[in-house]
Amino acid sequence: MNRAEKAALQLQAVAVLRMLKQTRTYEELSDVTGLPAGDLNRYVNGHVLPGTDRASEVVESVGRDALADELVARVEFDHEGYVDNSGVVFDQSFLDLVAPVAAETFEFESPDVVLTAATDGITLGAAMASFFDARLAYAKKSKETAVEEFIESRQRLASGIELTYYLPASAVNAGDTVLVVDDLIRSGETQELLLDIALQGDADVTGVFALIAVGDEGLERAREITDAPVGALTTFE
Repeated sequence: MNRAEKAALQLQAVAVLRMLKQTRTYEELSDVTGLPAGDLNRYVNGHVLPGTDRASEVVESVGRDALADELVARVEFDHEGYVDNSGVVFDQSFLDLVAPVAAETFEFESPDVVLTAATDGITLGAAMASFFDARLAYAKKSKETAVEEFIESRQRLASGIELTYYLPASAVNAGDTVLVVDDLIRSGETQELLLDIALQGDADVTGVFALIAVGDEGLERAREITDAPVGALTTFE
């Protein structure tokens, strides 16, 4: 880890601690993190940065648990099981915290491209792309008028509806490494189409990540397609 990467990790840890501090006293924050309250005070107020080992622990373990709890508090299900995650996907500052935690937790290799589906996946995709300093690409259910060449992937769902996604062919180059992300994974159909698009573009998949998994079906479906890491920040059964 070079000096810039260490500094970025330390700042990410401070951002996580500041988020946690919004609803906790320093003593309560100490109970959550296992760190002394006095040290936490200095980190949160910017007087000193945590060491790299401590910062890594905050981002990877404390950060994931805290963000997962926050995610659960913000997500709502209606009586038919449909998910309202607008309290998450519209909060870019929250998603910016998710990106380093996801990267650290699932050990995703740095990709050339972060690939997602329009529209709810775009804000998460932007956060992940910014963190990795990667390009952002998003597939849509319709073709852009001025674009001539597309990578197209389609699938007929169990309901009989045909689902098709299009990505401008120039968005992914042969040999690119691609991280597939989305806000929600349930059946895994959307992720399967995104993976197919990446593979059609002769790209190498470095991982699949979702904010929310509803059950394990979608995650397992993705694992059948790629050997790269597959995971979600939190899973609802």
